[in-house]
This record gives sequence, C-alpha cells and structure tokens, in this order.
Amino acid sequence: MDELFGKILVVIPTYNEAENLESLVRQIIAQSTAFDILVVDDNSPDGTGEIADRLAEELSVIHVLHRPGKQGLGTAYIAGFRWALERGYDYIFQMDCDFSHHPRYLPTFLEHIEHADVVIGSRYVPEGGTANWGILRKFISGGGNFFARTMLNLKTHDCTGGFRCYRRNMIELVPWEEINVHGYGFQIG
Repeated sequence: MDELFGKILVVIPTYNEAENLESLVRQIIAQSTAFDILVVDDNSPDGTGEIADRLAEELSVIHVLHRPGKQGLGTAYIAGFRWALERGYDYIFQMDCDFSHHPRYLPTFLEHIEHADVVIGSRYVPEGGTANWGILRKFISGGGNFFARTMLNLKTHDCTGGFRCYRRNMIELVPWEEINVHGYGFQIG
C-alpha cells in the first residue's frame, strides 16, 4: 500500500475521548502500517492528550498536536491539514474518534481515491448507518443534511459527515486563512 499511495495521514480531533482513543488507533494500524495518525487534542480534561502522548512514544506512526483548550472541530481539522501539508503527506483522512466511522473502511477509501479528489463516507447510503444514535440525533443530522443539500444544491448524501479522504492537491487549493467556521459547519460540502 505504501508504494502505491505515498504518505498517508489520518487526522483525529479529540476532546474527552480517553475511552476510545487507544482502541481506535490500534484498529487503524491493524488496517495497514501505511497509515500515520495525528491526534489533535484540545486539552481534554479526561486525559486524552496524555494517552495520545503515551501512544506516540510507543508507536512511531502516532503524532500529537496539543492545543491549549477547546477550540472546535473545524479549527482542529484545519490545524491537522496544515500539519500534514508541512510534512509532505499525499493523502489526508479526517475521522472522528467516537467510532462513528469504522477504521475497516480506510483501505476502501484508498481504493476510491485513486479515481477521485475527495472520498466521503456516508451514513445515508446502502450499508451506511447511524448505530447507537437516538431519534433526536438522527433527526438533527437528517434535517441538517437535507437543508445543506437543498440550500447549496449538492448531490452529496452526507454533507455533514466527518469521514473523508482528500488528495493533497485538494487541501492545498483551500484558502484556509479565510475560513472562519467552527464546529460541524466546517464539514458541510
């Protein structure tokens, strides 16, 4: 996989993900040793940052970016993308730490990125899903997606999904210094 794709990074923003982080990291590594992982931690009070540091000491493919406090999902991804570009990564994933995105799909994303600039994992396609979501969360997500698709005239089924893979050149095209979106609004598109 390494030779085919170049450098691959999975960016994982965290805030209070102590119970998920180690398991997620180990499952990502189990998919392929080609994946490097960057944990962007917003000074989690539950010790997530310390767990990330311990994993980075143990595993050379783990990197940690500590931020001074909770700054939001959008800025965490932007910080992770900048970090990836500065270090020459060719493919950059974004994924949540709460297992709403399963690591087993990472190799499938790489198969599809060969013929695309961006691959988006969707909860709203056959075999997609929202396991362990309550009715309110499903309603808010579905409504947000419907609104975004309608207002922006998008064909994407999951506009708010946080499981994506980008080619480096797509990340380089975005004027990051002009983006001032925090939270989940960052993911719409």
